[in-house]
Amino acid sequence: MIWGCIMEGRKGPLVVLEYPGGRGGGMNTTRYRQQVLKSALLPFYDEMTQEHGCLNFQQDNASCHTSKMMKKWFEDHSIPLLYHPPNSPDLSPIEPVWNKLKNMISKLEKKPSTSDELIAAVHTAWDQLNIADVDKHISSMPKRVTAVLETRGGHTRF
Repeated sequence: MIWGCIMEGRKGPLVVLEYPGGRGGGMNTTRYRQQVLKSALLPFYDEMTQEHGCLNFQQDNASCHTSKMMKKWFEDHSIPLLYHPPNSPDLSPIEPVWNKLKNMISKLEKKPSTSDELIAAVHTAWDQLNIADVDKHISSMPKRVTAVLETRGGHTRF
């Protein structure tokens, strides 16, 4: 599993998440806070707010994102969260970016055959991902929101 963030004109850090898997070994609040928020998001967010002023952070409603501990962490670090309706991948501009990344990796002449090769391929694809591809999904947000409202939360073309 990987985590990454985007904003208009910029790709943020990309993190390959490490956890044991199995019962009790999935992503949880503690792992998310340590591997993503403290080590990747916070330095990037601080740098971007110095350049751009106040920014809102959007994440989905995964349980490790919405726990009381996470809400407090964001409050303690003065990071405002943008509301994300439950079950609405149509409203997340990073979803088509993940699809683009997967397509880039699937088109490699030499397919990764080990986890280390896959991790390297993911990082290379992220680095090669054109910022115009990222920005087009961000700039489509007004249309995405309108489409979801028009379908009353139903399926859209996005």
